[in-house]
Amino acid sequence: MPRIRVRQHVNPLSKIYQNPVQPPEWAKIYADLTQPLHLDIGCGWGRFLLKMAQQQPDWNFLGLEIREPLVEKALAFRDELGLTNLHYIFCNANNSLSTLLETLPTGTLKRVSIQFPDPWFKHRHHKRRIVQPSLVENLATYLVPGGEVFLQSDVEFVAREMCDRFTAHPCFAKIHSQEWLTQNPMPFPTERELATLEKGEPVYRALLLRL
Repeated sequence: MPRIRVRQHVNPLSKIYQNPVQPPEWAKIYADLTQPLHLDIGCGWGRFLLKMAQQQPDWNFLGLEIREPLVEKALAFRDELGLTNLHYIFCNANNSLSTLLETLPTGTLKRVSIQFPDPWFKHRHHKRRIVQPSLVENLATYLVPGGEVFLQSDVEFVAREMCDRFTAHPCFAKIHSQEWLTQNPMPFPTERELATLEKGEPVYRALLLRL
């Protein structure tokens, strides 16, 4: 997939990102709507889901990304491979998630991943982070009991904040006893994960269960 110029940081609170996206006609997107769904929030270039969709044809995959050029490229590559269990949507997940999930078949959302979200280091920018209480509440509503949420970041306090916001909700609990997972439970790493590990830097991972 060729590189294109795109802004690395996009403010989700900007006025242009405040209108919720209209859900697509899911029956025209996925060949089999009854398959379990893996949702990747902040999917970037979409390469992680591209690999997942090819390896697990009995699952559907949906990536949400706020940078439109990345979504356009990801969709083009999906179409080139002819995948009918994968879709990407350009949207602001913090105001579009419930609108999208409420139109999907009940009981299909079974796995969610949020990987290396923008850390927004400055204190005044913390409200721009993707894992807000409202997002956790939406996932508690639509993720099936027994479903999983996988979180990872190369910034420890961001990973801890994400975990704390999920575990503060009565519907979520960590699957593992240790603070962080030493191994990625997903079959494929993201490019950011590979780059972090190649530099010898740690990755902070957690896996949570929807109770």
